[in-house]
Amino acid sequence: MSLTEAELTHAAESVGKLRTALQSVLFGQEVLIEHVLIGLLAKGHILLEGLPGLGKTELVKGLAKALGLEAKRLQFTPDLLPGDITGNPMLQETAEGRRFVFQPGPIFANLVLADEINRASPKTQSALLEAMQERRVTVMGEGHRLPNPFFVLATQNPIELEGTYPLPEAQLDRFLFKLEVKVNDAATLEKIVLHREIGVEPEVAEVMDAGALNLLLDQVRRIFMPQPVANFIARLVQATHPGEPHAAGVKYGASPRAALAMAAAAKARALMGQRLNASFEDVRAVAHAVLRHRLLLDYGAKLEGLTTDLLVTRLLEAVPAQDKPLPTSLAAAKLG
Repeated sequence: MSLTEAELTHAAESVGKLRTALQSVLFGQEVLIEHVLIGLLAKGHILLEGLPGLGKTELVKGLAKALGLEAKRLQFTPDLLPGDITGNPMLQETAEGRRFVFQPGPIFANLVLADEINRASPKTQSALLEAMQERRVTVMGEGHRLPNPFFVLATQNPIELEGTYPLPEAQLDRFLFKLEVKVNDAATLEKIVLHREIGVEPEVAEVMDAGALNLLLDQVRRIFMPQPVANFIARLVQATHPGEPHAAGVKYGASPRAALAMAAAAKARALMGQRLNASFEDVRAVAHAVLRHRLLLDYGAKLEGLTTDLLVTRLLEAVPAQDKPLPTSLAAAKLG
């Protein structure tokens, strides 16, 4: 069932309040905040990459406060074990005698902040895989459902920094978005100096609860996906694979999960823009965030200075929105 104008207006107002709350936490990062909101409404997990001290952790903590959700923080370190994330069975005295009782780990929260995820070993990183994809964990053969809603917002330092472990491709694919946190300019730094103090967290008002958020998530699913837009997404993802005309330098292209992620993000952006259907522009706006961590370049491309962001830009320029020319009469009318 299509959304009504009243529902669209209310959704946009709710997102606007959330946007304002986050902008009071992180100065000068409007584009980053916009993409975090899109990822949230698309019901996806988000990977934030940037140098230490740019506000990644504060953004996630502010988001949890504004949403009124239960949030837990996991500080990833080289000695962190998988059980430290999922939880472990503990031997306890019960009415039936001594037995192992499962004690949930910090993954059991609505919003999980996985801080500096690439400082832990690959074995520990993989403990997040099932939780992110299936929204459940299995310990000693017993499954445990995670809360609803459930989001992982992970931060990582650039892989060039000492003591980091690159995330496996399978785990990267579980993240809807990979967002880059840019260095602040002088004007933003001045604002930070005037309005922030070390060790003092900014106050964030709760503007939404879990029920209101779940309503927004349901409304995103009711945004219409036109067939031409779905076709554009499919052709864009297909164009990332080796052997395609504009994919020189690509070792591995994007998976079908990337196409689903792009569709979900485009619909979320349409809702935020008070539109009933996703558009070509919505797809273009989220393409970099969806694809930059899903493309693996070969060694030669890296030597030539090619980056995944540059490749996605080229693909957006080369892949037409329509897979066939417009009819002559319609094209003439459009030009007029």
